[in-house]
Amino acid sequence: MSPSNFIQSLEKSVNEHGLPGEQAHRLLMPVKRPLSSVAKANTSHYRESAVGIVLHPGEDAMQCILIKRPSYIGAHGGQISFPGGKRDATDIDLEFTARRECFEEIALPHTHAQLIQPLTEVFIPVSKFSVQPYVFFAEDLPELIPDQREVEEIIHFDVAHLLHDKNIATTSIPLQTGLTIKDVPYFDIHGHIVWGATAMMLAELKVILERMDKRLF
Repeated sequence: MSPSNFIQSLEKSVNEHGLPGEQAHRLLMPVKRPLSSVAKANTSHYRESAVGIVLHPGEDAMQCILIKRPSYIGAHGGQISFPGGKRDATDIDLEFTARRECFEEIALPHTHAQLIQPLTEVFIPVSKFSVQPYVFFAEDLPELIPDQREVEEIIHFDVAHLLHDKNIATTSIPLQTGLTIKDVPYFDIHGHIVWGATAMMLAELKVILERMDKRLF
């Protein structure tokens, strides 16, 4: 696999076909969850945030990075996500937010990764976050160090994993409120249940990858 050919093909996929957007989000969206654009339009106050979808070459395949959040009382405790967080007042834009959060949470230097493509924003109703995903590429990945307070585990996986429908299933998700969401679609990634906003972002990446030359995987 040539990393440069892979990235060029990914960019070509978006340039020729555009972003799959919310239509792709539907693939991994809980049944009663509204589209992000609808939920955001019906919310008067929300917080801006951004995440980094960091791609990097593995030994023989393109890899992507996820993190596992520590268990805590809150909407996203213990979940699998991308490194990211809310925009600070001093952040010049949301791309900077994503880069800063990648540095703070997994020690990826601000300028180490190349911006490839912003994806479609995802709105999270439960926490009222509007999340802007950015796809980055780090050709030479430095040693990553998880922040002790915010990251329990750094997870690397082969992006081709997203192309296999056997890795998509549904389950019931118990919430800290005591309620349970049934029939929630998720990606099974190394035994981790990846659902919600993160799964929706991965679903958009999945559709982009499906449009690429399969010889690159």
